[in-house]
Amino acid sequence: MFDCIDHVGIAVAELDAAVATYGETFGMELVHREVIAEHGIEAALLEVGDEHVELLAALSEDSSVGRFLADRGPGMHHVAYRVADIDAAFAALLARGVEMIDAAPRPGLRDSRIAFIHPRSTGGVLTEIVEAAAG
Repeated sequence: MFDCIDHVGIAVAELDAAVATYGETFGMELVHREVIAEHGIEAALLEVGDEHVELLAALSEDSSVGRFLADRGPGMHHVAYRVADIDAAFAALLARGVEMIDAAPRPGLRDSRIAFIHPRSTGGVLTEIVEAAAG
């Protein structure tokens, strides 16, 4: 069902500082940065081989990342797996009784489509499935 790990998401208190740390300390190249206002986040993708580290900063305290930071502080937020067909993967997960957070796939970074699996179905790990944008 999953093609590969697409990225790991890390919640950060301050995005510019985190981008600088990952870039200067680990030599990761910033390849994309985007504000997704409807989700209340600003995200930065840093390249690691063919995959990415996604740094997530909250635009507001009441966003999902804002609540995560308030409850747990900065740190590992989620793991994301790439899928070829998110609609098929989403349907297959529902058919297997997996609890989804999203009611349907939705827009993500770089015109991707995403959906989140509830941690109750994954042993406590917030999990995302990602279908890359066409082309």
